[in-house]
Amino acid sequence: MRKTEAAIERCKTMSALQKMLGGKWKLEILYYIAFHDIRRFGALRRQLGEITESSLTKQLRELEADGFLIRHDFHEIPPRVEYTLSELGMSFMDVLRYMKQWGERQLPGRAE
Repeated sequence: MRKTEAAIERCKTMSALQKMLGGKWKLEILYYIAFHDIRRFGALRRQLGEITESSLTKQLRELEADGFLIRHDFHEIPPRVEYTLSELGMSFMDVLRYMKQWGERQLPGRAE
């Protein structure tokens, strides 16, 4: 392989991360669960504001399938479901915290 071909070879790690965390709301969902202790579906939906119920459901299911969240169904009426970070999700929090700090420094006025 020539040097220029190696330089443009796709990074499999970044590609995998993009597939797992590339949803419009996923980073925010992880942020609110991790740093604001928002664990219930309704509370997440209110916090995110513009998200539809179906979109939130899809994003939560994908985060659970990818191992970032654990879904706790209490089998109650009315239904009560809570989400917590898995071990993988907790291991990502330092990255998420750094991304937030970077954004506050580098994107003043854009973060709203």
